[in-house]
Formats: sequence, structure tokens, C-alpha cells
Amino acid sequence: MSRDFAIACKDFWFSIRDFKIDAMPSTRKKSKSAVRVISSKTSFRGPVFSVMTDEVEEPGNVRARRDVIRHSGSIVVLPVDDATGSPRVLLERQYRYAAGRRMWELPAGRVDPGEGLLAAAKRELIEETGYQASRWQKALYFFVSPGFLDESMTVYLARGLKKGIAQPEEDERIAVRFFPLKQAVRMAMTGKIVDAKTIAALLWVEKKLFKR
Repeated sequence: MSRDFAIACKDFWFSIRDFKIDAMPSTRKKSKSAVRVISSKTSFRGPVFSVMTDEVEEPGNVRARRDVIRHSGSIVVLPVDDATGSPRVLLERQYRYAAGRRMWELPAGRVDPGEGLLAAAKRELIEETGYQASRWQKALYFFVSPGFLDESMTVYLARGLKKGIAQPEEDERIAVRFFPLKQAVRMAMTGKIVDAKTIAALLWVEKKLFKR
């Protein structure tokens, strides 16, 4: 190695050592504030959601009409019984008019105004299944269909289950059953479970409990 080349390498090293990269600022708030609402009206208001028709100007100078379903948000409960070895997951089956079929899914429900997420999760679990849980962990957070719906879902893993008496609403007819977790995942992968929130939660918990 020549002396000049060695000096050049040394200078390059000190330049790299002193070089700093600033963290990129969050763009979430900027993107939100960059949206200009030109006009907004309530096209529908019901007991569960409302529909807003907005004329907006979005980032990139995109001007458009957006019909958005406004929803207070939901929670999903992932009840897992792992006290006796191989984990089991509690699923419920009920008729879903919008889908036109009975479906296997996890307990879930809307967050009431002023209600905390965990409080809503505990309430829905006992109302729909009769079970209570002694250990809770926040698992997932996602938007359901952000193209036209602002509903978000928060999934809680519930463990330490204790059976009680279900308290379903008048229009709910719910059957509950424990499935081995591996069987429930197979049901999700083969189309026997077609509910998106349930599929996402099952794949998450399988990864968590069986990670290498």
C-alpha cells in the first residue's frame, strides 16, 4: 500500500466517523395537516356509524370527493387457554347479515363513547362468551379498510381464562368453542375462517407462541 493511499484511507475514515445522519422527521402529522377540507357534510348518521361527504385537497394537489364512514373504533379479544399445555383459542360463531353467512371469529365489538380500549375488551369478552381473563396484553392495531372507513381495531391477547355466564345483546345468537391453536390457524389458511381480524390475530399469536 502506498503512503498516499494510506493517508487517503485515514482521511476517509475520519470523515465517516464524524458524519452524522439526522433522523427523518415524522411525516404523519404533516400529512394530516396538509389535507385541506373544502366542504364537509353528514350524509347519514346511525347508531353505530355516520357517513361524511367531504370535498378535500390532499397532498400532491389531489382534489377529490371522499365519502368516509366514521366509526368510533373497535376492540378484538384473542382468548388463549394455555394452562394445560397445548394452547387453545376461543372462537365464536354467529350469523353475519352483511356477509350472508355464519362465521367463526374472535370476540369483538365497538368501543363506547368515553370507554377505554382495555375496558371495552373486558366487557366484550364477558358479554359474548361469559369468560373473564386475568392477564391482558395489547397485540395488534390496524385500520380495517382505510379507503373509505376510518375504523381502527385494537387486538388484545387474553390469558388466564375463567368461565362465567355470557350476557349477549338481544340481537346476538352466539355459540362459542375452543379450538387447538394449530387447528384454528389451519382453518384460517384454508378458508374456513374468512374474517380478517381473526385471521390477522391468529397468525400473530402463532408467531408469538411458536417462534424459534
